[in-house]
Amino acid sequence: MARKSLVAAPLKSLSLRRFQRWPIRWKLAAVSASLTLVILLVFGGVVGSMAASRIRSDFNRDLEEAASRLVSRTRIVERPLQEPAVYSPDLQAVSLPNGAFARVVNTEGVVLDEAPVQHVHLSPPSPGITTVGSLTVATQPVFGPNSEIVGYIQYARSDGHVDATVAKLWLLIALGILGGTALAVLAGVALAGRAMKPIANLTSTAREIAATRDPSKRLPQPAAEDEVAELSLTLQEMLNALDASQTEREKAMQKQREFVADASHELRTPLTSVLANLELLQASLRGYDQAEDREIVDSALRSSKRMGRLIADLLLLARADAGRLPAHRSVDLAEVAGDAAAEVAPLMGDRELVLDNEKPLRVEGSRDELHRMVLNLLDNAIRHTPRGSCVELRLREDGGDAVVEVADDGPGIPEAMRSQVFDRFVRGTGPADTARGTGTGLGLAIVSAVAESHGGAVEARESKSGGALFVARIPLAKRPKPAAKPLEAL
Repeated sequence: MARKSLVAAPLKSLSLRRFQRWPIRWKLAAVSASLTLVILLVFGGVVGSMAASRIRSDFNRDLEEAASRLVSRTRIVERPLQEPAVYSPDLQAVSLPNGAFARVVNTEGVVLDEAPVQHVHLSPPSPGITTVGSLTVATQPVFGPNSEIVGYIQYARSDGHVDATVAKLWLLIALGILGGTALAVLAGVALAGRAMKPIANLTSTAREIAATRDPSKRLPQPAAEDEVAELSLTLQEMLNALDASQTEREKAMQKQREFVADASHELRTPLTSVLANLELLQASLRGYDQAEDREIVDSALRSSKRMGRLIADLLLLARADAGRLPAHRSVDLAEVAGDAAAEVAPLMGDRELVLDNEKPLRVEGSRDELHRMVLNLLDNAIRHTPRGSCVELRLREDGGDAVVEVADDGPGIPEAMRSQVFDRFVRGTGPADTARGTGTGLGLAIVSAVAESHGGAVEARESKSGGALFVARIPLAKRPKPAAKPLEAL
């Protein structure tokens, strides 16, 4: 018993969990159909029992009435030393219909007359209704002149047609219950679907807002003033507040981007002047004996150049954020990558640079920004690989994209850092770094910004040799359709 209860509990819990995962419309339809089924079962059981009892009662009453009619027309006359005489001229006519038969018996059960002759064994005569096999027998006493019982009339009929009628009755009730339950399911689904349609519309619009991230979209307002309409109104108020907040934030962010872009642009002019003056001062101190003064000037010049690179990086990122993109033209990305490789070649030291960009790749973009993207990828490989490493620059066509791959055989990038290296001011450090402290932490952020501004993307992976692999994708320029050839004259 305990094992049975332990098995039944998980099954019950599993069924409940499955029911809880159903849509609400199906839950409502299932509950409605279940209640309808219970009501119809109770109603059908009561009505079927009453109808079956009434059918059997009517059948028994018909038998008793037929037996009573025979009794009223039958006389049994006792004759000394002879069998009693039976006078029943209607016995044959009454007993023949519907497969019935009747017999007259004396008080000892001896058959005095019967029609038709059946030779069916019946129970000893006893007034009332009895059942013998498939026969229902109605027995009525026949009284003599002195009101004494001198015999019995037994009227019998098969109750097979009664059982068939009762079976048909139960079949009709069962079909009615099943049909009513099916109609209840259909009606429940239709009503639940109609009731849940406003919520489905709200869900669809909410998914669209989540996909587009546009809280300014209006939610559908149900026609009825009910709880669903109140929910829609509340959600719309929330979206309006979010839209207002997002608009304010976008305005603040736009002002911030414009400020950074303008500030970076304005800082370039005085910084250029400072760099020029420091370079002139450095040139004038070359023959000067004071090494300390020359070191101060050299340090100031290095810091100014580093500041210049930082301002240039900030300006590029600020312009990308503010949408101030330069005009795009048709550019051969393979040629741009070759120029970047030639520029970075003197900085490779004893590292090996392998270049594979023989096929032209035409893209729509800014030549300077694409040059900066490839240059930063190569510069990053130089900074984070030990001496003697191999850096590969490969360009290929993949579907509708031009793919730039920069791979190395250095220590690589930890998997947890691969999605963070493109964030701003993130610097990777390690034992293989050869230019510690000289980067701004914006090189890979610029790579990502340039790729996105050209409709592409960049990701960090692991190279075949276990080092770092950066893959940048830029959509290829659409090839113009060839002009239709003119028809030749016949």
